[in-house]
Amino acid sequence: MTLRLLIGAATLAALTTPAIAAPAMTGKQFIAKAGASDLWERKEAAIMTTSTNGDVAAFAKQMTVDHTKSTDMVKAAAKADGIKAAPPMMSAKQKSDLAALAASKGAARDSLYVTQQKAAHADALTLMQGYSNDGRAKHLKETAGKIAPVVQSHIDMLNKMAM
Repeated sequence: MTLRLLIGAATLAALTTPAIAAPAMTGKQFIAKAGASDLWERKEAAIMTTSTNGDVAAFAKQMTVDHTKSTDMVKAAAKADGIKAAPPMMSAKQKSDLAALAASKGAARDSLYVTQQKAAHADALTLMQGYSNDGRAKHLKETAGKIAPVVQSHIDMLNKMAM
């Protein structure tokens, strides 16, 4: 009987206690994550523009264009917000994924690229939408909102790609 009461009280407390929100990402943190993502995208695209799969090569070329543009947009927004950030640095996972892609060949490379891109673009969309909703730096927040639909279009392109 006592165990039931304890479980019931714990359940009630969990249901009525508000969740503690994670602190909002700072402008510098957003810039670092967006910059690392764009850098990684361009490095992967440089490998994949030579793919014999026309869809993959075209996608890689588009990634070079779009991720160069988004980097420029984030830099301009950071400047407008008075935020100076360090040059982008890829994460250990991004470096590992890039190395794996560079080591692969042919159709296996194409498949790996698409798989990596789907995961990376899902993360990028979460980043852009999150900062667009919760960011504190006005220009970065607006820029994230402008970049999010482009990232979604990349996801749509990847989902239509035959592999």
